[in-house]
Amino acid sequence: MTRTKPRPRSDFHWFCQVNTQWKDIDIYGHVNNAVHYTWFDTAVNGWLVERGLLDPVRSETVGLVVRTSCEYFDEVVFPDLVTCGLCVSRVGTTSVTYEISLFRNDRDQSFAHGTFVHAYVDRITHRPVPLSEDLRHAVLQIKSLVEILAEPDRRAKVDV
Repeated sequence: MTRTKPRPRSDFHWFCQVNTQWKDIDIYGHVNNAVHYTWFDTAVNGWLVERGLLDPVRSETVGLVVRTSCEYFDEVVFPDLVTCGLCVSRVGTTSVTYEISLFRNDRDQSFAHGTFVHAYVDRITHRPVPLSEDLRHAVLQIKSLVEILAEPDRRAKVDV
């Protein structure tokens, strides 16, 4: 298995900050791995809410997490400040793959990197629905520049 390298902040297009909390620390003295996933969830859904693309209570379409992963490069502890960097690596018909890197304090290299795949579904039936035009436009705006440049047919269609 090839080990991924930490990502720099410059790979990301939107950021939010979260504070570590005393309760996040496990018996080994660092933030427990499960907490990283709550930060991923907070970053993705915070971005959606900020853009008016998600009302957690009223939206007819919601994104359900269908796949997630995380690679850890370094430890984070209390009272570190964590910055979540968000970009998009894949936009499908009914799903989006978000990439989130976590940065400790003011460091440029991530201490963890994850992916979060949302399948967009009808809130009631949980049947897949196509991405709305607003969502598609927004996710294409934060699509990874590396990914865009790797897709020759996308260069002319995506305004970067």
